[in-house]
Amino acid sequence: MEINFCDCGSIMVPAGDKIQCRFCGKTVNKKMDAKIVTQKEKQDVIVFENNEPDLPKTEKQCDHCGNNEAYFWLIQTRASDEPPTQFFRCIKCRHVWREYK
Repeated sequence: MEINFCDCGSIMVPAGDKIQCRFCGKTVNKKMDAKIVTQKEKQDVIVFENNEPDLPKTEKQCDHCGNNEAYFWLIQTRASDEPPTQFFRCIKCRHVWREYK
């Protein structure tokens, strides 16, 4: 099977009895002996009924609104021998910031 490319550089894909560019939409009267098969995975939807995340709270002042309460969580963003990064989200204005330990 050969791969056809458009003048714009994008891949041409089957579109009925022609092939069509995915990027610019140009069509060429050339039949391709291939099919495009895609599969979508079903994703669960998480709904917060009270719009409040299940995160711990701490006393931390927000630079944007001055509120003194924030949610926090830790993520290992650097090498494993480095301490994790602590993220905060203001309960009042929802501003997110991070602090490195």
